[in-house]
Amino acid sequence: MSHKAAKIGITSVVLAVAFAGLLWSTLSEGTEYYKHVDEVMTNPQAWYGKHLQLHGHVVDGSILRKRDTLEYRFQVHANGQVVNASYTGIVPDTFKDGSEVVVKGTLGPDGFAVEPNGVMAKCPSKYEAQAGPATQSGGPGTY
Repeated sequence: MSHKAAKIGITSVVLAVAFAGLLWSTLSEGTEYYKHVDEVMTNPQAWYGKHLQLHGHVVDGSILRKRDTLEYRFQVHANGQVVNASYTGIVPDTFKDGSEVVVKGTLGPDGFAVEPNGVMAKCPSKYEAQAGPATQSGGPGTY
């Protein structure tokens, strides 16, 4: 093997290792799973501490707001599985009982801890036909 071929080979190996290391470090920090509540709650311990986007619907009557704060506790369900969630911050106007939500955060033994600005909700009444007169939700309760 000539001297020039050895230099090219060594340079290629160094670049490949550097690229692989950069790719691994970038992906390991930014990995976030998009899952439905029922997928996660069948084996919650496997998901503890992982960054998740959790999709489901707010359980009717479960939204509680701590008096004079922006602390919320609520439940999210999908296909018979339920997870307790806690969030501190401003919630979207569309965050109501029964609304479809995606919450971002981490799951732990005490439930799902939603990160700041981690609540995304849509109002089903805007996208589906309603049967009968529209009713307005009475807003969240307090705890």
